[in-house]
Amino acid sequence: MRVSTTAIVDVLILEPKVFGDARGFFFESFNQRAFNAATGLDVNFVQDNHSRSAKGVLRGLHYQVLQPQGKLVRVVRGAVFDVAVDIRRSSPSFGQWVGVELSEDNHRQLWVPPGLAHGFLVLSEMADFLYKTTEYYGPNNERCIAWNDPDIGISWPDAGMGPILSPKDQVGEKFVTAEVYS
Repeated sequence: MRVSTTAIVDVLILEPKVFGDARGFFFESFNQRAFNAATGLDVNFVQDNHSRSAKGVLRGLHYQVLQPQGKLVRVVRGAVFDVAVDIRRSSPSFGQWVGVELSEDNHRQLWVPPGLAHGFLVLSEMADFLYKTTEYYGPNNERCIAWNDPDIGISWPDAGMGPILSPKDQVGEKFVTAEVYS
């Protein structure tokens, strides 16, 4: 596994070794020992999630207070532009964002540590998005920052249409008034 850092030092891009031939391919999508050795982290994943979304769907920017989740995310069908925003007030990268394309072709995974908001935009006709979390989903602790907040200034790619948003994502909090981490 190859690990690359991003502009937010704790957000990591993981690229597995893919073994392929004319029949198809094989790779380990997760191996605890390899993950720990490659990242220097020792995390415990407690929940796996799978979402399917159509082209132009934008989910985010989501996070949980009191129960912050670390997420290891990947795409097994299609392609997305995946974004992490640092909302840890004590961090030198507070308010900054990073974006990475994740797809069924590049097999990349993104480690989004606890303390960051997360979202993605579907670039393909359909995308299946898988993610492991370090904390259970707590609906009472879920928060949402507006995907288009000018204080964050995410450069979302053009998916060929305006973003399709859930009612929750349509009323995301402004970054300046959002509940963030210390």
